[in-house]
Order: sequence, then C-alpha cells, then structure tokens
Amino acid sequence: MKTTFATLALTALPTFALAQTVDVETATGQVAVPLAPETIVALDLAAVDDISALGLKVAGVPDITPPAYLAEAFQGTETVGTLFEPDFEALAVMAPDLIVAGGRSQTQVEPLSQIAPTIDMTISGDDLFSQAKSRVLAYGQIFDLEGKAETLLADLDAAVEGAKSAADGKGDVLILLTNGGKVSAYGDDSRFGWLHTTLGLPEAYPELTAETHGEAVSFEFIAEVDPDWIFVVDRGAAIGQDGEAAAVTLDNPLVAGTKAGTAGQIVYLDSAPLYLSGGGIQSMMGTIAEVSSALQADPS
Repeated sequence: MKTTFATLALTALPTFALAQTVDVETATGQVAVPLAPETIVALDLAAVDDISALGLKVAGVPDITPPAYLAEAFQGTETVGTLFEPDFEALAVMAPDLIVAGGRSQTQVEPLSQIAPTIDMTISGDDLFSQAKSRVLAYGQIFDLEGKAETLLADLDAAVEGAKSAADGKGDVLILLTNGGKVSAYGDDSRFGWLHTTLGLPEAYPELTAETHGEAVSFEFIAEVDPDWIFVVDRGAAIGQDGEAAAVTLDNPLVAGTKAGTAGQIVYLDSAPLYLSGGGIQSMMGTIAEVSSALQADPS
C-alpha cells in the first residue's frame, strides 16, 4: 500500500513532541525550539548563512543556485523544494529535527509545522541589522553555541565601526538596483537601508519611499540627485538571469556626469549575497568589507 503524506507526517509527530526545548526570539516572537537539533532544513538563505557561520551543516536546502560563498554549505545536501514551494513529501521522509523558514518561504511556516518544528526567521524591514544580530544569537541558543555566536557578532560590530570610520566625510550615497534596463533607488528604510543607518552612509536623496522593489527612477533623476557615491546591486547577476548587466545599464552620459561618475565612485557590489541572503552574517560581513574597501580606496 502506498504511504500517504498524512501518514508520513504523523509518524514524525511523537519525535519532536518530546524534545527538550529552548525559548528563542523569532520573527513572530518568543518560540520554544528543540535544543541542539541534529537534522536541520533551512529554506532561507540567510539561515543557511548563519548556521554555516556557526560551523554547522544543514541537511536540506531549497533548489536554488546559492551565492558563491555558500557553495560549500550546499554541497552534499538534499534539495527539498524551492524557496516558495517546499517538497512536503521529501521533508516528511527526511523527518528533520528543525525546519527554518523565512523570507520567501515565510508563508509556508504553518504547513511545514505539521512535519517538524518550524520557525520563522525572516529578516526584513528598516531594523534589518538588529534582526540579523538577533537571529545569530537565537541560533547560538538553539545549537548551544552562544559563545561562538557572540564572537561572530563582536567581529560584525568591529567591521561596522570600521565602515563608519571609512564613511566619515566621504560624501553622500545613492543605492541603485538594476534589473535588466530598469533602475530603482533604495532609501534608509528599505531592504538595503542598513547600509545607510548602520554604516553611516548619508542618503543622497532622503525623500525616497520604502518599497520592497525600490522606487523606479530615471537617469535624469540620478543626474539631478548628483550623489558623491553610487552603490549598485545587479538583480539579474544575483539570480543568474540573462540580460543587460548593471554596468551596461548605467553606461549613460547622465550617470557618468554625476560626482560619483566623474570621481570613479560607482561601486558594483557583489549582488547575490546582498539580494539572496541579505541579513546573513557572512553576507553582511562581505558587503561591509566591500563598502569599506571602496571608501578607503585612493581615487587617484
């Protein structure tokens, strides 16, 4: 007789019902989570980032090409659906001790909880940086690695201070995301806003409205704002999509004529970590290092 999904899900219930738990902060508040789970599924790339930063390995991941720095974390793992649509039958067979959802998989928390303990570790909004630090601490509690988590956060805080120092007196910044031939701008309360609020990068145009996908802007807008620096996120490159590269899109006389363009201060960030695993501690450390390096570079 064919084993049904419902039967598979039910067989997992007694195992996690009796597990020792620890209360940790999640995107939905304090939640009791199994202590020191062994088989972990992470359906959010920021979670894979943090867990691997703690020296641990996840057993299941979504079907996606990860940023290069997470390639090793993905090696030898089982694919259990996509960021948006988990493979419930595969997960039921795996019977993980913990499923970490978040971001694009946030809407699946309730059905996933029928298979195994599931937590929502979404990182979003204008307090992304504080949420990101909270997630690292939570994983430290879950895996009994609080000392390691605190060390990681101390390194992060030191990197932030270094970036603030590098940004001091260097002028204002406009953050742009390109998507093919389209351009959007992001302010301090957007998904990339922590670059302004945490690293102390002054906004070139403070009136930008918070939008998940940014505020669509023209080349004329960029020229009028005339920022000292432009930091660019290439969405197409981040998701491996064919199309016009950011450098081609912004190869425009209006952009070239800005203070950023004439000073060689248009910075193309490594987009995959920032776009796909934003809020992960390794992702943030990488972006902070890029920003600091650019600001400290000798323009001559």
